[in-house]
Amino acid sequence: MKYLIILFSAFLLIACKKEKETVSTSNPGDSLSIVKDSAAAKHSEGKILVGNIPFPKEIKECSCYFAINKADFESEKYIYADDAGKTAYMMLDGKRVAMNLISSSDMEVDEELTKEIENDNYKISVKGKKIKGEEALLFEGTLTIEKPDGTVFTTPIYGECGC
Repeated sequence: MKYLIILFSAFLLIACKKEKETVSTSNPGDSLSIVKDSAAAKHSEGKILVGNIPFPKEIKECSCYFAINKADFESEKYIYADDAGKTAYMMLDGKRVAMNLISSSDMEVDEELTKEIENDNYKISVKGKKIKGEEALLFEGTLTIEKPDGTVFTTPIYGECGC
């Protein structure tokens, strides 16, 4: 699992150097994916390419935003951002995607963070545990993306939620 994370981190670092605001769409076959089972692998149409996004201009107040690790978070290399209640933003398969949040836990009360996001092309699950709470709450966890064809992508995340 460590090698998968390291490989993915290296891929994102290289992709980010090519274009700072958008991810390269050169070859989606270079992305990493984890397939649920061998039956799904036989019917898998492709991979899920996850890229960095600049902090969305649409977000004006409270928000959650995550990178794959602390170093990327500090460098503002976010892979996910939401407005803490309505809309989530990601760069998926070379396109900036805005999706409605289906459910989200109350971050002020819970030690655990959960978010469910879904549209016709992707089902996204964010799960995290609070590691520090001051004005903004820091979380570590995982982000899982599923496509209707059975392709699954999972990555660790590090980030914060706050107003």
